[in-house]
Amino acid sequence: MSPAISGSRPDVGVGGADEGGAMHSHHHPDTAPPAHAGGALKRLKRLLLLLCVAQLMVILDISAVNVAMPDMARSLGIAGGDLGWTITSYSLIFGSLLLLGGRAADLLGRRRMFLTGLGVFVVASLAAATAGSPAMLFSARAGQGLGAAMLSPAALSILMGTFREGTPRAHALAAWGAVGGAGAAVGVLVGGALTELVGWQAIFVVNLPIGLALGVAARRMIPADTAAPDWHGLDLRGAALASGSSAALVFALSQAADAGWTSAQTLGLGGSGLAGLAAFVAAERRTARPLLRLERLADRGVGGGLLLMLVAAAALFGTFLLVSLYLQDVLDAGPLTTGLAFLPLAVALGLGVHAGNHVLMHAGVRMPMAAGFAATAGGMVLLSGAGVGGSYLADVLPGMLVAGVGLGVVLVCVSVSVMTGAEDEETGMLSGLTTTGHEIGGTIGVAVLATIAAAPAGAASPAGLSLGLGDAFVAVAGMSAAAGVVALVVLPSAAILLPKLALAPRVAIH
Repeated sequence: MSPAISGSRPDVGVGGADEGGAMHSHHHPDTAPPAHAGGALKRLKRLLLLLCVAQLMVILDISAVNVAMPDMARSLGIAGGDLGWTITSYSLIFGSLLLLGGRAADLLGRRRMFLTGLGVFVVASLAAATAGSPAMLFSARAGQGLGAAMLSPAALSILMGTFREGTPRAHALAAWGAVGGAGAAVGVLVGGALTELVGWQAIFVVNLPIGLALGVAARRMIPADTAAPDWHGLDLRGAALASGSSAALVFALSQAADAGWTSAQTLGLGGSGLAGLAAFVAAERRTARPLLRLERLADRGVGGGLLLMLVAAAALFGTFLLVSLYLQDVLDAGPLTTGLAFLPLAVALGLGVHAGNHVLMHAGVRMPMAAGFAATAGGMVLLSGAGVGGSYLADVLPGMLVAGVGLGVVLVCVSVSVMTGAEDEETGMLSGLTTTGHEIGGTIGVAVLATIAAAPAGAASPAGLSLGLGDAFVAVAGMSAAAGVVALVVLPSAAILLPKLALAPRVAIH
């Protein structure tokens, strides 16, 4: 284990070290007082709750803003062509800095990065709530993205360092996956309710008390990083290439629907982003301590899981976009009604995560992932039939529930696939990689599906838009079905993955 991060592990997990430095990998119920064991379990649960709430705060500020954008535009005078920057300014910084944030958690300290990211996020939220102009709002949203890029991978890295035994780790990753999926649906509900009942500023103000409470709890529950920050280990050249290339790709894709897929902007920035990633790969191969160990992508669980994360995120983000457009622009639902309409999706995602977590412990990730993508495809086919004369109960809810369960299964399987077998010194790196795939995949999905939805003639009318949305749902169905086949071919079998899942040292109770 790398000494650079050994001090960042909570003392209730990880089979930690004693005062003499000897490592424990034991779990002897007969030598530990039951009350002490129960107290340790409670501490673990409270820490998991802390980490999940922190991630939920990040997720909520992505999806909640979607339903509040019309009110923001009216309040701050944001022009129609600039409205997308409310989302892009956040996703651009967040998505491009995740790899650096994850590696920094490994080298500089998980607790340090968690608290620093939390502080930046809270301050930026206050700036967003008090913004008096579009430029101030966009700058504040970029600040939130910076904080999230430090906070999110550090939180997942702490989770991985704490829950090291096979079954507890899978359960913890399931909770994390549920937050990533269902949290987005809850965000739409919270965003709609706060916007309609209080005002769009409340979406950002609510982060202040939550963030302060998380900061106080984190200082008590996450032990201080005892090792000094290893600044020399940071691959700054790789970070610059990865961040710049990712930013170019995120920007090109997020603006493609407006600028055009064949425009000079989209092709130029997209091409430069891909060229930058090629340069990043070449540079990492010659770096002693790389930002990303490229050989890890050769692991079928890691490389295959990352590929399928791109598809899962595209389907998830795309579903929120398409259903929201149908509810608000075809059925003429308001922000609060739209938010309430997504509540069953949050429940379905949670059920899918729970089912997937149970099944993968016995069947691995290959078959559950394929089944999850098949269910997602079926749900999208049902949603594609929603027309201009449709209704929520008959045309939206059934497909939403089926797709939600499928996506829940997929999300937990992806997390377990990528993170299983991760060494202590690379949990930050792989968590950053996973979240990068989530953000890039979501950006691709939104850009492509928004273009498909707007393609039919007369898409500005409810009838024309409903046709475009139907085509977009069919596209998601086809993409999901193809991903299910890829899962069967690429992911490791249960015979390979399950022993890895059980190999991690058991949680020591002191």
